[in-house]
Amino acid sequence: MLVPSPKWLDTGSNAWQLAAATFVGLQSIPGLVVLYGGIVKKKWALNSSFMALYAFAAVMIVWVLLAYNMAFGTSWFSNLNFIGKPQLALDAGFLSQQATVPGIASGMPPFAFPMATLMFFQFVFAAITVIILAGSLLGRMSFRAWVIFVPLWMVLDYTVGAFSLWGGGWLSQWGAQDFSGGYVIHLAAGISGFVAAAVIGPRLQADRDSFEPNSLLLALVGAGILWLGWNGFNGGDPYFANVDAGVAVINTNLTTCTSLLVWVLLDSVVNGKPSVVGAINGMIAGLVGITPGAGFVDGTGALIIGVVAGSIPWAFMKYVQSTKLFQRVDDTLGVLSTHGVAGLTGGLMVGVVSNPAVLEYIGTDKDAPGVSVTGILYGSAGWQQLIHQAGAALFIIVFNAVMTFVILRVIGLFVKLRMDDATLAVGDDAVHGETAYNFEGG
Repeated sequence: MLVPSPKWLDTGSNAWQLAAATFVGLQSIPGLVVLYGGIVKKKWALNSSFMALYAFAAVMIVWVLLAYNMAFGTSWFSNLNFIGKPQLALDAGFLSQQATVPGIASGMPPFAFPMATLMFFQFVFAAITVIILAGSLLGRMSFRAWVIFVPLWMVLDYTVGAFSLWGGGWLSQWGAQDFSGGYVIHLAAGISGFVAAAVIGPRLQADRDSFEPNSLLLALVGAGILWLGWNGFNGGDPYFANVDAGVAVINTNLTTCTSLLVWVLLDSVVNGKPSVVGAINGMIAGLVGITPGAGFVDGTGALIIGVVAGSIPWAFMKYVQSTKLFQRVDDTLGVLSTHGVAGLTGGLMVGVVSNPAVLEYIGTDKDAPGVSVTGILYGSAGWQQLIHQAGAALFIIVFNAVMTFVILRVIGLFVKLRMDDATLAVGDDAVHGETAYNFEGG
């Protein structure tokens, strides 16, 4: 029996949303799988990549079982609007219905694609968050503990920030803005990763003293996939194939190029030579920095954010994370700087450089309404926006720090969080019985 296509379906928006989601998925696999595999010491190349691969698969399972509706479903507690009801998202009728987010339905028309498309788009965002978090823990976290941590963190931690800012929760109703995840993803991953690194403990001192990348060329391949995949990361978040999607994409690349160049310049001036690892860090900081406001700023704003994202996280990594106090915590890849500080900086810049003339159109037809955000450079309303941005950041920081600490302490009652020193001395072969490079094979 032939059934006509739903009238609400816009094939262009559906196609772009699925393509954008695929771009974001590629950022994780193979993007971060390859980046992590290349940028760590040789003996940890396989385990580091495997942590990312496992997380991607594990998040999908908990996503459809309960986490999607906890992040984007109906509010669980009417008086505490910060998390949705944990419900299955597998029914054929649910997957094929027109996509909506109950908490924001009053301010946004139903999307022009099915719920299955929205679920996949939001899944790849959820997955990459915990994979980014892993960058703080490479080289010593027990893989068994990681297997348990990923689904627990996704359900108990990520869903709260996602619902509060994106699912129509209290932060979005208050007026805080996070266009594509500067807070929900990057600030959360940076804070949670740093706290997790503190709870789990450091790598072997020999690894901390010498942790040269085993293949910078491989790391650059992963970084390139991460960069271009970000076109889907930010370009997909207007939820329609409209003008603002193009604006978000051009802003993303403009900020990233600027941040990369600023980071390389600072490395050259202060350290005496440009660094490829520094260029990768500058690229990531730029991508993260523009994410909270990609669809709210114009080209000038994107350039300003690029300068800020390339300098403040650089200074934090150089002069703060290198101090004795911060060195007590072994944040392997400096995720606190490149994601946490960059995400916080970008989120605050939403209240500074957002141009109300840049409209995020809610729909695809000629009468689609446009919404905008005002920064302090464009009006006094920006001060209120800046307060909202600061308040949202404070909540994300405190909640993620506390919840991550609690989750790991509970896991630690049953499973060792850190590998023993003998295993750490060997690396991949001791953990998996495999190695990333077989130079002696035939």
